[in-house]
Amino acid sequence: MEVDTRLLRSFMAVAEEGSLTRAAERVFVSQPALTKQIRQLETQLGVRLFDRSRSGMALTGPGRVLARRAPAVLAAWDEALHATRTAQRQAARVLRVGFMASGANEATQEIVAAFARRRPGWRIELRQAAWTNPSAGLAAGDVDAALLRLPFPGQDALRVEPLFSEPRWVAMAGTHPLAARDTIAFHELWDEPFVAAPEGTGSWRAHWLAADERGGRPVRIGAVTEQPDDWLNAIASGYGIALAPRSAARFYARPGVVYRPVTGVSPTQVAVAWAADDDRNPVVQDFVRCCLDSARGG
Repeated sequence: MEVDTRLLRSFMAVAEEGSLTRAAERVFVSQPALTKQIRQLETQLGVRLFDRSRSGMALTGPGRVLARRAPAVLAAWDEALHATRTAQRQAARVLRVGFMASGANEATQEIVAAFARRRPGWRIELRQAAWTNPSAGLAAGDVDAALLRLPFPGQDALRVEPLFSEPRWVAMAGTHPLAARDTIAFHELWDEPFVAAPEGTGSWRAHWLAADERGGRPVRIGAVTEQPDDWLNAIASGYGIALAPRSAARFYARPGVVYRPVTGVSPTQVAVAWAADDDRNPVVQDFVRCCLDSARGG
């Protein structure tokens, strides 16, 4: 019998969280999809893994046995997969770097050039990720390092070094009543509908909705998107407004969308991140040093 490691990871998320809702946010899937995965695993194993009740998900006897053994299985698989992918990339002399939106802004190309000087014969392959993948493929091992916006789900399991911060502005349709203002106070936007990332992105979505900086006011969602183009279209169409880095006014300028400074909301941080297994990988560490050198120079 073969068991998909994805099902095991979903099982462990539910076992550790004790809640389908929290576990779904952790593994970036909808709650119905997670429920289906758990049932699929139970069918494959021929046992019931959880007792379901209003208070949450409690492990059964067989479930507790699997919960003790599954982490070692997943850790061994992750180690083997990481070693295999690392060997492949080293043979090709390619460093894969994931990024969100504009990465490290204008510094991205400076970092790539500095890495090329430090590692002649190597090249960086940049891979842009959708907002449904806030670690830009790093958590799944699809890339060797990533340029990310903090916070993002799962960052505690990775190495993270902040590089710089920048203010969060607001993006809105040019026809919006506040679009003519030079500066807007965040409390004036609390009751506006927002264009949001998918719900499964957890802390990433919450940060860009400034959920903790609304004085307890609930968030109104006008549209949900996972790509910059869809995000811009939703804003231009008047479905909602959105917080964005100040640099978005440079990298994501488009007719019908304006960007304005916002007071009363904290800045956003850009960071370089990598897996703990690569603390002794000289190529990854050279890339990290290039990022840190660029940040100090800036």
